Amino acid sequence: MFPSSKVFTVLGIPVHVMSDYPRWLLESLKQGKGAHVVTLNAEMTMQAQQNTSLNKIIQNAELIIPDGAGIVMYLRWLCWQKVQRCPGIELAETVLPAISQQQPDKTVFFYGGANGVAAKAADYWQQKAPNLKIVGSHSGFHSAQEEQKLRQNLAQLQPQVILVGLGVPRQELWIAQNRHLCPQAIWIGVGGSFDIWSGSKNRAPAWLANNNLEWLYRLYKEPWRWRRMLALPQFAVKAFVYRLTI
Repeated sequence: MFPSSKVFTVLGIPVHVMSDYPRWLLESLKQGKGAHVVTLNAEMTMQAQQNTSLNKIIQNAELIIPDGAGIVMYLRWLCWQKVQRCPGIELAETVLPAISQQQPDKTVFFYGGANGVAAKAADYWQQKAPNLKIVGSHSGFHSAQEEQKLRQNLAQLQPQVILVGLGVPRQELWIAQNRHLCPQAIWIGVGGSFDIWSGSKNRAPAWLANNNLEWLYRLYKEPWRWRRMLALPQFAVKAFVYRLTI
């Protein structure tokens, strides 16, 4: 970790605060240092309170970035830290072009999403960054037999960057179970980023994202998420109480 970075805790979960996350990743990639990158939001934090396996995986991750608005507001209001939100999709959108320009020998693999979504996302990036060396993609929904073939493929290809879009907590659990296959790789949980890159879905307008209201747009587009969104007020209450007790 860079000397300028700091570590804060949100409900006992560490968050790494630094000025340049892409630089950290590019330097780790250059040095061949494997890493698990967690894009932390309020929903994941609340899940980690109940899921001990998820909690342990997050605690052991090499880089935990403040992805969600709730995490950023906690750090600003309760830790008095001026922190900028770093959505996982934007981190990847910065890192992938940089890899194609600065380290074109490094390889990338896309895993997750519905049938064909990862392949479309990979095609999108191949057109956007022609020098990016994409060595494969795979859907996130498949049989146990296909899962075994996927693992064998990863072990053989040894990609240096593996983007995993399975949603929380599935992507974190899957990364932890399979990191040993490519120990020098950077594994990044990117949630629904493949849906955006493939054109299956749209991101919230910039003015909403810039005002920490991207969750509201997602709720509008996908009202079935309302149960999951209950984690946001629960997080706010628990975070405030937690802060008062430490």
